[in-house]
Parts: sequence; C-alpha cells; structure tokens
Amino acid sequence: MIMKTLFLSLIATLVLFVNVHAADAAIKRSFLCCDHNGGQVCIVAADGTIEWRMECKSPQDCWLLPNGNILYCHKEGAIEATREKKIVWEYKAPLKTECHACQPLPDGNVLVVECGTSRIIEVGRDGKIAKEVKLVTTEKSVHNQFRGTRKLANGHYLICFKGEHKVVETDGDGKVLKETKVPGDVHGAILLPDTHMLVTCGDGHKVVEYDADGKVVWELNENDLPGNTLRLMAGCQRLPNGNTLFCDYLGHGHIGKQPMVIEVTRDKKVVWEFADHAHFKTINQIQTLEVPGDVTKGEILR
Repeated sequence: MIMKTLFLSLIATLVLFVNVHAADAAIKRSFLCCDHNGGQVCIVAADGTIEWRMECKSPQDCWLLPNGNILYCHKEGAIEATREKKIVWEYKAPLKTECHACQPLPDGNVLVVECGTSRIIEVGRDGKIAKEVKLVTTEKSVHNQFRGTRKLANGHYLICFKGEHKVVETDGDGKVLKETKVPGDVHGAILLPDTHMLVTCGDGHKVVEYDADGKVVWELNENDLPGNTLRLMAGCQRLPNGNTLFCDYLGHGHIGKQPMVIEVTRDKKVVWEFADHAHFKTINQIQTLEVPGDVTKGEILR
C-alpha cells in the first residue's frame, strides 16, 4: 500500500513537471492588431489582455513605431497616436475614398494608398502631400481597388491590386516593372530578403510564396491545417525563424467560429494561435512585438 502510494505520488509529480515545463516552452506573443469589423486598433499582451485600444472606422494597417507611438490607417485616412491616445499626426483622405494601407518611411513621411483617387501618396509631418504616384486600375469598385502597399528599400512600390488579383511592382514614378497574377483578391505582399515574395490571397483561401521568377516555392492551402480552415487571408508577417504569422479574417459569415491569428512553421505545423471572440470580431492586420527591428527601415517583414 505504501509502495502504491509512493508510486502514484511520483506519477503525479512527473505529470505536474511535464505540464509546467510544456507551458513554459509554449509560444506566447504580444502584438499590435487591427480589428476591421470591431472598429479598433489594439495592443494585446502575451497573456491575452488588451493593453491599449483606440476606436476607428474600419482599420486596415498598423505599425508600432520606434518612438512607441502607433501608426494606423482607417477607412478615412491615417493617424499616429501616443500610448496616452493623443493624436500627434493625421491625414484625412478626400470624400468617397478608402485607405487600406499605410507605412512609416525612413524620412519621416507616411505612405498611404487611396482607393477612389487611385494613388499612392507620401505625406509629410506637416500633413501635406510630399509625393503623389498615380495608379491605373480597371477595378471600378472603390472598395476593391487596393490593399497592402509597401515602398521598398530601392524606392520601388509593391502594390496589391485586390480586385484585379495581382501584385504590381512599380518604380518610384509609378512605371510598371513587374506583374504577378495571384489566385485570389490579394491583401498582402511582402518582399523577403532572399527576393522571394510572400502573398496572402484574400478569398482565394491561400498563402503563397513566389521566387524571383514567379515560381511557387511554398503555399498554404484552404484545408492544410486541421481545425483552422483558411477563410479570407489578410495581413501576415514572416518571422526571423521562418514561421509565418497570418490573419484569418472571419468576416463573410465566420465571425466567432475559429482562431483569428495563426502561426505556422515551414512544414505547416501550427505553433501558436489567437482567438478572443469576446473582444474582437475580425483581426485583419498584425505586428508581433517580440521581433526587434525598426519598422521605418523595413526591418519587420510585414
């Protein structure tokens, strides 16, 4: 009886030890995100609590700046706010336009892409437009014209033509240099250090990585992750360890039904996911805060 009691005690201790260390080893992520349908931009701590929150109309892109402020765009423009929620910079877009991407630039300006006016603008700290690049699109719906847009280190632009299902690279004046057709209404395109391009394909239910010649070298398909069906693939971030963090936008009938953010390895193993349906509706952009780097210098791959 004594031996049996000791044995059971040892088993219980071992189980506790394994559980504790498994929890210690588990990935925990703090992050900045946009909740499009929820009308908010938030910082979420590693334990899942909301540390910072600002309301806005249909946010679509967001960045944690080196000075600790948060830059984000929303349907009607872009804002930089402090942790105290003081607006220190703002761009208000023209009527009947939509802003679905923004980016802090090394010179202090902010890139904004506008649907409706069909243009990329770089806005100075004084709120005035320092540069304008006109874009040509066949998409008539303002909402469906453009999504993720980034200025590259060489001065080129990488633009998601949502409704035309393509990613376009232009030079600094807007001249088209390269077009890549993608299987879906593209929401995000990231140029990686090895010249590959990572693309989220919206309602194409895919994430695809292309090499410099346009060949698919990795992809994540709609039903590759058991229990995590790919819905509308929105924002994403490539991490230094090679994992991909992406937003599974749950609009169009899927709100509250599954995780909103998923991290997968190269061999398509889910290593982290986030779901908080009590406080969020549709997370569509994310920047994980464990990765060091200056976003104004392109050191965060998103």
